[in-house]
Order: sequence, then C-alpha cells, then structure tokens
Amino acid sequence: MDAAQHSAIVNFIWGVADDFLRDNYSQGKYRDVILPMTVIRRLDCLLEDTKQAVMDRKRQLDEAGILNQAPQLRSASGHAFYNISPFTLRDLTSRTRQQQLKADFITYLDGFSENVKEILNRFRFHNQIDTLVDADILGGVIERFVDPAMNLSPKPVLDADGNVIRPGLDNHSMGTIFEELIRRFNEQNNEEAGEHFTPRDVVKLMANLIYLPVADHLESGTYLVYDGACGTGGMLTVAEETLQALAQQRGKQVSIHLYGQETNAETYAICKSDLLLKGEGDQADKIAFGSTLSADAFPSDEFDFMLSNPPYGKSWKADIERMGGKKGLTDPRFVVSHDGDSEFNLVTRSSDGQLMFLVNKLSKMKRKTELGSRIAQVHNGSSLFTGDAGQGESNIRRWIIENDWLEAIIALPENMFYNTGIATYIWVLTNRKAEHRRGNVQLIDATGMSEPLRKNLGNKNCELTDEHVKRITDVFLAFEETEQSKIFENAAFGYWKVTVERPLRLSVALDDASRRRFRRACVEAKDESLADLIDRVAASLGDGPHLDFNAFLDAVERTAKEVGEKLPAKRVKMLRDTLAERDVNTAPVVRKTSRPSPNDDPQRDALEGRSHTMVNGKPVVMEYEPDTELRDTEQVPLTEDGGIEAFVRREVLPYAPDAWVDTSKTVIGYEISFTRYFYKPQALRSLEEIRVDILALEQETEGLLEQIVGGE
Repeated sequence: MDAAQHSAIVNFIWGVADDFLRDNYSQGKYRDVILPMTVIRRLDCLLEDTKQAVMDRKRQLDEAGILNQAPQLRSASGHAFYNISPFTLRDLTSRTRQQQLKADFITYLDGFSENVKEILNRFRFHNQIDTLVDADILGGVIERFVDPAMNLSPKPVLDADGNVIRPGLDNHSMGTIFEELIRRFNEQNNEEAGEHFTPRDVVKLMANLIYLPVADHLESGTYLVYDGACGTGGMLTVAEETLQALAQQRGKQVSIHLYGQETNAETYAICKSDLLLKGEGDQADKIAFGSTLSADAFPSDEFDFMLSNPPYGKSWKADIERMGGKKGLTDPRFVVSHDGDSEFNLVTRSSDGQLMFLVNKLSKMKRKTELGSRIAQVHNGSSLFTGDAGQGESNIRRWIIENDWLEAIIALPENMFYNTGIATYIWVLTNRKAEHRRGNVQLIDATGMSEPLRKNLGNKNCELTDEHVKRITDVFLAFEETEQSKIFENAAFGYWKVTVERPLRLSVALDDASRRRFRRACVEAKDESLADLIDRVAASLGDGPHLDFNAFLDAVERTAKEVGEKLPAKRVKMLRDTLAERDVNTAPVVRKTSRPSPNDDPQRDALEGRSHTMVNGKPVVMEYEPDTELRDTEQVPLTEDGGIEAFVRREVLPYAPDAWVDTSKTVIGYEISFTRYFYKPQALRSLEEIRVDILALEQETEGLLEQIVGGE
C-alpha cells in the first residue's frame, strides 16, 4: 500500500465522523463509533467470500445437534472469527425504517463469534446504537462504510474491463490504517492519551534497547513478547516488527507470540481489534482483560522480551485490597526470598504502583535459556528515589541491583509524552548481562537529544528522530564513560541507613513546687501513693537538683522497699516522664548492666551504646537508655572505606562524642540520583559583572524615587 492510498482511506474514515457525528458527539467521543465500525467493516469484508459456507456449516451443525460449533465455523470462514447472522453489512443499507434497521443491525452484531462480540462489548458499541438511531444517522454511517469509494477488502475493486480501480488491503496495511486512526484519536484526546499511548519514537528506542544487545545471538525459533500494561498494543506491534526485521537480516526464521494485559476496557478492545485486523487472531487471544497486579492472566508463563509504559503516580489501592491488604498480601511475585530474608517485601505504597509492574515482569523472566529475558520499562523520576530504606520502593531497587539485573537507565527529554511534561526514564534490565557489564549500571543522560515538534500534541512538544534513537542506542551499546554516559558499580547506589542514638540525661528537682506538680499528675493517674513515696525520698535526699537519675532511682527503690511498695516499669516511666527533666549536664541514664564477656571489645561496644567501667572494684558493662528526642539517622554509602564504624568516627563522634549506633535498626537502602551524577556546576559571576549590573540599574532608576515621593 502506497502512502497516497493509506492517506486516502484514513481521511475517508475520518470524514465519516465529520459528516455524521459532529452534531451528536463531542470530538473526544468520535472514536466510540468510528473505531468499532472500522473493525466491523473490515471483518465484514474478510467474511464475504465464505458467508454462504458458514451458513451451510451452521445449518449442518444444528441438524446434527452439535453444541461446540466454534471450531468448525472458524474453519468454514477461513478466519479466527465468523458471523452466523443472515446479513452482511451491505444488506442493511436497503432498510428504510430506522427501527427495522436497528433490529437487523443488532442481529448482525450478535451473529459474530465470541471473540468479536467481546471486543464490541468492551467498546460498549451497543450503547451507541440508540444514539445513532435517534439521530437518524445509523443508516448513513453504514452506507458510508460500505461505499465503493473506500475499499477495506483484501480483494481489489475492478472496473468493467478488469482493471484495478482500488487495490486490496492486506492485513498489515489494514493494521497500519487502524493504528493511524488510533493515533489521531489519542492525539485529539490529549488528557487521556498518555494512559494508553506511548509515542512511537520512544517505543522504537525501547525496542532497540532490548533487542540489539542480543541481535547477533538470535536463533530460528519461537520468542514470546509481553506487555503487562499493553494499552492499545502499540508497543507489542513495534516489538514484533523490530524483532522480525532483525531476525530476517540475520537469516533467521522466528515465530513471535505476543502476550498482553490491559485493565481499561476500551483500550483492551482496540488492542484486540488491531491484532484481528492484522490477521493475527491467535495473538488476539493472548491479550487478557483485567488488572495485571491483582489478576495476573499469565501466572506461570515466562517471556523472552518484555516492555511496558505502566501508569505512574496512579493508586493501586484497589488491587491491594483485592489481594488481601498489605498485611495479607502473599503473592510470590511481590514477597520474595532475598539476602537471607524469606519474606523480603516488595510492596510499594498504595499511591503509586508503577514499580509493581516491573516486579511482575521480573517474576516472568526465563531462567533456563541462553538469552534469558530482556526488559524495558518507562518510569517517572519517583522510581529512582522514592521510599526510605526498608520500604517497598527501596527494597525493589535493592533486589534488582543486588541481583545484577539492571543494565541501564536512560533519562529522556522532558515533554516527550502526550499527557505529562515531567521527566521520564527508560529502565533496561536483563538476567543475562554481558560479561563487560556485570556488576555495573550505566546511566545515560539523553535529555538534550530531541527535536521540537512543529505543533504541540498535548504536552508533547518534541520527538526523537531516527538519528536521535540511533545516537542513544549507540551510547548504550558502547558502554563507555562520556559526558552523556556514566558507569557505576552496583554498590554505588546502596547505603546503610543507621540510627544514631544519644544517651538520655535527666536531672530531678525535689523542691516543693516540683513535688506539687508531680502530685497533681499522680492524682490524675490514680497513683497518689507514688507522690507520697517521692516526698519520703525528698526528705532524705534534699531538694536537688539531682544530676544522676540512676542514683535517684536507686534511692526511690530503697525507699519503696522500706515501706513495702513495688516500683514496676510503669511507675519508673511516670518518674522519668513527669518528674525528671532533660539536662545535658547530667550523667547518662543506664538501661541495664551486665558482666563483661571475654569476647567483648570495649571500643566497639562504645559505638553501640555500651560502656565498660568499674563498680565496687568489679568490671561492669552499662547499656545506656537512648534519648528519642536526640535520635538521628545517617546514610552511610555501601562503598564507604571502613564501613559504618569509620563513617561514625569521622562524621559523628567529633560532634557528639557520646553517640552510638543502634545496629538492630540498621537497614540497607538503594536510590539513584541522576541530578547528582550529571550535575554541571555553573560558574559564579565575577564581582566586576555584578558591579556593572548594579550601576546599570542605578542609571535606569535615576530620579524614580523623586518622582514617587516629591514633585510638588
């Protein structure tokens, strides 16, 4: 099909909307009629030659009482679909009464095979029939679609002498026309486009990134390609075309099977329609409807190549609830075994599920083949750094990087997508890294590689030309340090999040005013006897302030024993929280004491909040009570020379000599900061430049103040 024929057909179909729908539909709703009618007409054309054969086979099956008729009806039609109504679309153009036309049209639609009826149901096309009938335009729309001026049949239209007037359309050409209509409608409906439509230039780049590193290792055989957020199927289409072309260039015969899942009914219908129109009925059967996260349609399948542009910044709370809630979520895709933890949790916050789509793909990698699996997925910037150490997002990054699956991340230019201008990134992953890439991650800054569009398409104001796609791909394949390419060892993105504690230091005043306040608190707590106990202690110790809370507590315990009272943890807490006050000049509060063991290292113990000392001539190890108000955290790079201990000695102890690290709270996290790695400092302006600017401003404003306050 040449470009002129392509444009003529697309414009003809587009004209149906302008001619018939303008006064009854908003532009954003034109596709609700035009896309399903295009599908119907193409299928109608394909079924024309075998219509009678299907009707005859249907009659034979009915007479034989055979219930499962679909396989034989498909065989009779010669396609993966059929229609058993007594009508063709052209038959309906003879109806003069709208109600008869409506009834026969519905009968015609209901005669399609189940796979086609499902597509029409997802389009909600039956909902449009009343609108078309009430507006008295259903007949006109049908007549236009069967107009001889437009040929959607695979057979050419001939004149009386047998000359070709209008060429036939093969499946590929029909698919191209349908995709062009989809693109036009998506661009017209900008506010929704990015949810299910990824620009073709970005998809071409993604296909290059997953195929070219292994193109020379492709063998004749079968390859499975998967998109867990397939939208209208554009990524799968480009992925199939690219892989087929690469295989043919290398003399390989490959069979490509496409798999996808989509939760939006209309885009799901478009995707399946596109595959049917291309003659890929078997492929269409592998496009599933429903949520990839909570209703995975391919739980036991593994795929060679996977690519997606999942929704980002979109809640997946409903999926979490369907899966039993965060605490009850046990899906083996999202709770894995890693680094000795058999329940390593990869569940992200409910407000953004984009990384969960990536985890889903990683669960479907092939582990027993030479090429393994290759993945490309689009993310926004939050996937690089959102989530604290130990939280789902950070755990996902850790799991990926520590398994050495992340090959590269490419920063795309802003305003590349139709419904958002924010920064976007392509993540490239594989479980079969080339030897020279192992243990490393490549970051590529492609933000400066684009060409402005002549006319904005929603937020999209630039595109990647073929040359840009090649340049980015070449940088990726070269795997060299350049201004646009940085290479880091895996550990460079990891850190220990350590909790730094300071000892709790308390003083206790036992003067009259302090004890009156304490008594009021005890009355509220219904423990006035504790106030009586403190009065006794004050009589023996004096007003204070007492600068050693440990000694004060010993005195309280002795006095309690004398009067037959107990001092459980609840009462100790009351003393600490209500009577005592924080005071940096006091002795640290001791949580517990123990005898030292032969393996103790006093220096290391000091870094963990334990102090070795002598009490009554005997060695004792004291463990300090941390002050929660002074608690802090530090991020220590995994690449830190000397590890956490060296970092604490250099960065913490010089400023807080009594600090220590609570090792039980240490957590590993991972984050990736493009800004830091590609930051280019701007030279500061010289004093002379600043002086010149100030003088210029003074000259510009000379006399202004006089005009404002004077001038009488």
